[in-house]
Amino acid sequence: MVPEQSQQPVHALWRPRAGPEAVPTLFAIHGHGAHAMDLMGLAPYLAGGRVQVICPEAEFVLQPGMPSYTWFHRDAEGNRPPEEFERVAASLSGFIEDATERYRADRERTAVLGFSQGGSLAYRLGLAEPSRFAGIAALSTWLPDEAVEAASEDREALAALPVLVQHGTEDPMVRIDRGRDSKARLEALGVRLEYHEYPMQHQIAAESLQDLSAWLERVLRIDPAEA
Repeated sequence: MVPEQSQQPVHALWRPRAGPEAVPTLFAIHGHGAHAMDLMGLAPYLAGGRVQVICPEAEFVLQPGMPSYTWFHRDAEGNRPPEEFERVAASLSGFIEDATERYRADRERTAVLGFSQGGSLAYRLGLAEPSRFAGIAALSTWLPDEAVEAASEDREALAALPVLVQHGTEDPMVRIDRGRDSKARLEALGVRLEYHEYPMQHQIAAESLQDLSAWLERVLRIDPAEA
């Protein structure tokens, strides 16, 4: 099935109670077949709900009438055009820039997260601009060639970039070998890597969520005592 393009850009927002000042922010990119609200359930549990979470929705409808979207256009044969990955990455980058202004995101405390297909895009965005983001969280995903090829040549900036990788050893959709391969490639890039495997499938479990929350508190410099 060739996905249909949705009619307008959609996103979901969790904004913690805060004054007019800029707030620490996480841009969360959902996976294939999901929607803008798919990752929003994490928001109350991330750093005690003190992180603004913004979830863009993919532009292509998989099943008309159903909340099921995918990030990439494919032709009638199911092939993704060669330029499609970069087109979507550029679109997301522009969305992040606009949303940063609109929702007063703290530019010094902004991270990007991606689950499954969304993780491939999170890698692309964060590795290309390591000084733009406080960290990358890559959940149940893989490191695509496009992200490696687009990685910044600023090795010092890459070395300072925190990257959290979480993967289930029983994942039937993105096999654990792909997570381990991503780990090796990230180590070669020289990022500040934190890698975890969990006895879970293609999901976010209680233990991985707890680790994700603790990692966000560190990279976004949120004091746990302020909860």
